[in-house]
Amino acid sequence: MWTVAFWRSTAERAVRTAAQALVAALGLDEVGVLHADWGDGLSLAGGAALLAVLTAVATSGGAEGPGITETVRRRP
Repeated sequence: MWTVAFWRSTAERAVRTAAQALVAALGLDEVGVLHADWGDGLSLAGGAALLAVLTAVATSGGAEGPGITETVRRRP
């Protein structure tokens, strides 16, 4: 967990999760399932990103990767 590779992978995962949450919130707004303006969508995306980081830290168990069974490999 204390490696640069871990935090890079965690940041990438958080950005992906935030983007997915934002697209989902705004997409559901477009089809009328959920009413979410940009502010609501960004708040939801930020919360999802925070949860992704907390999940990575909680499940790392001291491993190199942010997931339970994931190992980050460094390029030679």
